[in-house]
Amino acid sequence: MPKSVCVIGAGPSGITAAKNLLDQGLLVTVFEAAGEIGGNWIFSETPGHSSVFETTHIISSRTLSQYDDYHMPEDYPDYPSHAHLATYFKNYATQFGVEKRIAFHTKVVHCKCLPDNRWEIITERNAVLQTHYFDALAVCNGHHWNPRMPSYPGHFSGRLMHSHDVKKFQDFKHKKVLVIGGGNSACDVAVESSRVAASVDISWRRGYWIAPKFLMGVPADVFSHKVDWMPRWLWQKMVKLSLRIRNGANTMYGLPNPDGPVGSHHPTINEDLFYTIRHGKIKPRPDIEKLDGNTVIFNDGCRAEYDVIVACTGYIITHPFFDKNFIDYSEGEVPLWLRMMHPDITSLYFIGLFQPLGCIWPGAELQSKIMAREIAGLWNRPSDIKNKIQQELQHPDFKQINTARHTITVDYHKFRKRLLQQLPKDYISKTPIYKLSLQDA
Repeated sequence: MPKSVCVIGAGPSGITAAKNLLDQGLLVTVFEAAGEIGGNWIFSETPGHSSVFETTHIISSRTLSQYDDYHMPEDYPDYPSHAHLATYFKNYATQFGVEKRIAFHTKVVHCKCLPDNRWEIITERNAVLQTHYFDALAVCNGHHWNPRMPSYPGHFSGRLMHSHDVKKFQDFKHKKVLVIGGGNSACDVAVESSRVAASVDISWRRGYWIAPKFLMGVPADVFSHKVDWMPRWLWQKMVKLSLRIRNGANTMYGLPNPDGPVGSHHPTINEDLFYTIRHGKIKPRPDIEKLDGNTVIFNDGCRAEYDVIVACTGYIITHPFFDKNFIDYSEGEVPLWLRMMHPDITSLYFIGLFQPLGCIWPGAELQSKIMAREIAGLWNRPSDIKNKIQQELQHPDFKQINTARHTITVDYHKFRKRLLQQLPKDYISKTPIYKLSLQDA
């Protein structure tokens, strides 16, 4: 009898996990709490639902964001919108028979590893609990859905919200808005809300590297890949020089310069932030010292009044279906080999639990192929997996600042190579997914 596998989540990682498990003839059941395929790429105005903004486009290029087994349509733009991606994921699931294996509106409430390494899975649908048993478990619930909120002295009497709850920017019309953070969400929220708000300020506690979406007429990630063969130190200097030529120094826009090399923190991909600041639509601010009613006091002594504060302060890695004393990756290191395999539990896999300098889905697809081959008995994990985990933790792709955001960072291309080393040479299409764009470049 083929083994049975439970997949938690029908987002981009979940559907590729299911597809590759089905390819190996395994019995697959996907539990999805929502009613659609695509995870947070399904735009919804429902409060509390983790979804993209109404204006969101992907920040990695189409060429380096598609699955190897199912390319995006050629008429898609270089940076597809959330609507393009929702259609792409839906078509992928339909093409490979994944949709038939999904139990929608079904929440996984508890997972227990049994003594024989099988799994007891308890689900809830329409307030009814049901118990299931599986040979293996693939966790694909994502890591961009449980907001991490900042804490400041004092109290804010206006609306304090996380970017998780931002849906439509018309909600900020005629409002005085303060955006906290310098990551991708923060810069998007600041730029988009500046089109309708009475005023928009953005508060940074440190400097960020801001990269454009295009360099020399091609997507920036494709351009970067052309020089990826360089030693890391030289690559960092090359990218730094390119960004300085393109943007100048952050201080020219009233923002702090990064205090580390490129890659020391997750880069922000945004074409419009500097433009909007220099057009007077966004005012830079330093870190917040305290809150006082509708007034914010910054650490440079300046004060300003706001109607809304949007905290774009990241997310907590959360697996609510595990007991805390069993698995808890909400703080500190995440000790998984290839960002997917537990050191002791051989029937447990985490798919997509990494943050590349690039797109997650192609890496999640390769992780899924390795997982499926192991469950099907076509591949064996190394016997020294605990040592390999320590090696990965001690020698990360980038030496990054010590914050909760940077516990699962990998380099897109280096991580891809490590995953491919565990697969047969003829397993992936012979045509590299970068070929067309690199020739164009």
